[in-house]
Amino acid sequence: MASLTVLAGPTAVGKGAVVAALLRKYPNVYLSVSATTRPARPGEVDGVHYHFLTDAQFDQLVCNNGLLEWALVHGQYRYGTPKAAVEAHLATGQPVLVEIDLAGVRQIRQTMPAAKFIFLAPPSWDELVARLRGRGTEDEAEQQRRLETAKVELAAASEFDLTIVNDEVETAVTRLAEAMGLA
Repeated sequence: MASLTVLAGPTAVGKGAVVAALLRKYPNVYLSVSATTRPARPGEVDGVHYHFLTDAQFDQLVCNNGLLEWALVHGQYRYGTPKAAVEAHLATGQPVLVEIDLAGVRQIRQTMPAAKFIFLAPPSWDELVARLRGRGTEDEAEQQRRLETAKVELAAASEFDLTIVNDEVETAVTRLAEAMGLA
């Protein structure tokens, strides 16, 4: 039977790299595409990177209980996980992976407690800081904000069914695949 796996972890832990490698190895896994009210950035494709919705469309999903979880991010745009697509893929027997933040995990735990909740952790705090700084995509203030959030997320690791340390991407992918029942 197909299962829902929810993956979360702090900034710069390598969630994107692990998920991309997992999907290359296991193309049968459905990665949930989030909905957002923010405008598409150059190169982003509706339905591939996100489902880009108007505020009214997002409101409709919220009112109709059409999201597994949702949140207002940075006080500006809303993001959420559309429920219908997740349920449709699970109904066909396809394993589903949702990559979200800690607040989203807590919401999904309330509505779908049978899901597998997996926390992706860095090998160490110093390595996490080095990865974040090494990306060079955030200024110092944003890096500090993300690191403060990371402390909260790391402290919540015990809320998850399993913690996988991302010391090396392929090893983390193998552990994630095993946890999802793929390997």
